[in-house]
Amino acid sequence: MNKYKKIVLSNKAPILTVPLIEAQTITALIIFKTGSRFETKETNGLSHFLEHMFFKGTTQRPDTLTIASDLDALGCEFNAFTGKEYTGYWIKAAKNKLVPALEVLGDMLLNSKFDEEEINREKGVIIEELNMYEDNPMMHIEDVLETCLYGDTPAGWETVGTKENIRRFNREDFVKYFNSQYGAKSAFMVLVGGIEANHVDKAEEIMNQLKDNNWHDQEKNIYKQKEPNLKTVFKDIDQVNLSLAVWTFPLNHPEEFRVKLLAVILGGAMSSRLFINLRERNGLAYYVKTSTEFHSDSGYLTTQAGVPVDKVELSLEIIKKEYAKLKDELIPEVELMRAKDLLQGRLLLQMEASDNLANWYARQLIQRADILTPQDFIEKIKSITAQDLQATAKKIFVNEGLNLALIGKTKEDILRPLLKF
Repeated sequence: MNKYKKIVLSNKAPILTVPLIEAQTITALIIFKTGSRFETKETNGLSHFLEHMFFKGTTQRPDTLTIASDLDALGCEFNAFTGKEYTGYWIKAAKNKLVPALEVLGDMLLNSKFDEEEINREKGVIIEELNMYEDNPMMHIEDVLETCLYGDTPAGWETVGTKENIRRFNREDFVKYFNSQYGAKSAFMVLVGGIEANHVDKAEEIMNQLKDNNWHDQEKNIYKQKEPNLKTVFKDIDQVNLSLAVWTFPLNHPEEFRVKLLAVILGGAMSSRLFINLRERNGLAYYVKTSTEFHSDSGYLTTQAGVPVDKVELSLEIIKKEYAKLKDELIPEVELMRAKDLLQGRLLLQMEASDNLANWYARQLIQRADILTPQDFIEKIKSITAQDLQATAKKIFVNEGLNLALIGKTKEDILRPLLKF
């Protein structure tokens, strides 16, 4: 079990330290409680664009090459990510290189110039990133599904934004968003690895420089779905990528971990029900997976697959049949134990890497009132019974909660009648 320590600075910004015995590297992750769900129609895409701009130059390090060269010279791994409800910046370095690496990271987050020329140049890069997602149905289907689920709301908009917004953003937009959303009220830092006193001192020095900001929270969405939803994107390709989702529960709901276990049983591994039925027995798909997503006020479970154009209806019937079976039949004990062992084993493998562990604890800090350790998670999974899973399945696998997203050569009038158990 990882022993963590939480430090709250005078400006209220927290630092969480998670020491790993004998580790020779450290991951430092600074995460901000902001993302695309905190945007308006006019600012959609700004969170993601701003993430790019932190790598474009500071007063001390004037351009991307200088920043990247300084970090490369220290042997670092570094990157950033933007989600719906948080944005993170991380570095991973050898113990003896972390302090200078933190110096670079702190400089980026505290002193970025947001140069107008760099902004205009980066617009082309982000538009090509958007094109990349749209040209890859396996990646883009997730965005289409969330549009199906959440509609014309911040939760339903694409994180990367629209081309119109990307082309329109100017320096004033970035400065205004930065001053509001980046500061002591919204920042959290995690250090994981071979931590020593000088590493914590440097982290405190950086976080103490964060200013008090007029941070604004996201708007809460109230979802009242009364009938199945369908969202299609026509694309002239040989395969249809589909995603069949049901509403579940938000983060911190008592049944959150039951949903995770149901997803593993349905399509979380090569021995899972849908992998066997869709791929191995019927030869309908190469990739099949069931996954879950949890936000602060909602959650969903979905099965994704790439299937032949003329086999969409059959594929949907197979998926729905497996969904319904979880309501009607108890999961055999052997299958339940296999799913629990799989979840536990995967988690332990992931948590051996300091960057994965930093991401785990950062999300705990930003999304939960009480920190959940990996061991806490394992204990919760172990306590779930087959009866628990059946009770949850009866709540989520209902006609009113079905949502289908597709990319390919599809026809809505044929598919819509299929959206019922």
